[in-house]
Amino acid sequence: MSATNQTSGPGPSSAEEPWPVRTVAMKVAGWIDRLGSVWVEGQLTQINARPGTRTAFLVLRDPSADMSLSVTCSPQLLERSPVPLTEGAQVILYGKLSFYTGRGTVSLRATDIRAVGVGELLARVERLRSLLAAEGLFDPRLKRPLPFLPGTIGLITARASAAEKDVLTVAQRRWPAVRFEVRHTPVQGPQAVPAILGALKELNDDSAVDVIILARGGGSVEDLLPFSDEALCRAISAATTPIVSAIGHEPDSPLSDHVADLRAATPTDAAKLVVPDAVAEQNLVTDLRSRTAAALRNWVAREARGLEMIRHRPVLSDPIAGIERRGEEVTRLREATRRDVLRELVKQQTLVEHLRNRSQALGPAATLARGYAVVQRMVTGGDPEVLRSVDDAPPGTQIRVRVADGAVTAAVMGKVR
Repeated sequence: MSATNQTSGPGPSSAEEPWPVRTVAMKVAGWIDRLGSVWVEGQLTQINARPGTRTAFLVLRDPSADMSLSVTCSPQLLERSPVPLTEGAQVILYGKLSFYTGRGTVSLRATDIRAVGVGELLARVERLRSLLAAEGLFDPRLKRPLPFLPGTIGLITARASAAEKDVLTVAQRRWPAVRFEVRHTPVQGPQAVPAILGALKELNDDSAVDVIILARGGGSVEDLLPFSDEALCRAISAATTPIVSAIGHEPDSPLSDHVADLRAATPTDAAKLVVPDAVAEQNLVTDLRSRTAAALRNWVAREARGLEMIRHRPVLSDPIAGIERRGEEVTRLREATRRDVLRELVKQQTLVEHLRNRSQALGPAATLARGYAVVQRMVTGGDPEVLRSVDDAPPGTQIRVRVADGAVTAAVMGKVR
């Protein structure tokens, strides 16, 4: 009956029929055993290989996460490695996971260990560079501008390092009132990335910090690897506070330089870029004040000359003279107009008189005055008619004779031969 239970296995667990610890441990061991052998990459953070022992104990850690795995191997495997394996080395392991039911722990039994060379590390960094660039993390449009005069500067660097001394000394010399929030973290090795991520989050969450500087001196490719870590690069890109990357020297170019808002060639250069020079700014202010005062004086002088020129214009120096000249001109024009009108009136009067004389000389009154008379025949029931022929006035015809001073009536006596 016992054999049957082992073959078929226990039924589903429940509160009424729970599994014993041994059953759970055996099931976990079976599941892990089915995983088989795997290749694993990580960073060696602990190596314990005592002389004379048959097993070496290692700790393999993920550089991008706070996770580790216990590893066991033969000491000869470490001794035969072509590259000396030390704590902090990046390696690739091949082995099989085992679950120790007695302790309830998982361990990887390694049968092959290969150190990752510099060439491979650089190739991985380049692949990550291409990935981050494709995602747009290097886009210049994402870069945040640095404040002109930061109130508080966050500094992430190693304790008592030359980078810290350079940044603090140069910044305080350039602007003595500058304040720093310094976070000391490892800048190389397996603990660097988690510590830097924690310090970066702390400073980014501090509203008093206006800009953050990541500073580290030069080093080998392996030493600078933490600053090309994917998790760190993404944290820098996601930060809301402007970040300056001052890692290594001029030739060094970790990925943090590309995702940061500004790259500084050295920690000293970072201090110069973040903190303005008080002396230079004072000189600039003095120069600007001098130039502004000179420009203002020149403007006042130019406007004063313009006012003086306007003031000396005749219209302003003697405004009544212009009115008087206009008055004289009006008087002159009025008199000229009067003369012209009078001259025209005289001319027209002379013309009228001349026409009147002509009309009088040519009119019937003048003719009558010279002794002539107008003879009209009286017509019964009508107006008198001018007598034009003696044939029209037979004897006895009543006529009317008009002379210069009046008219008389008469009767025709006969024709005069």
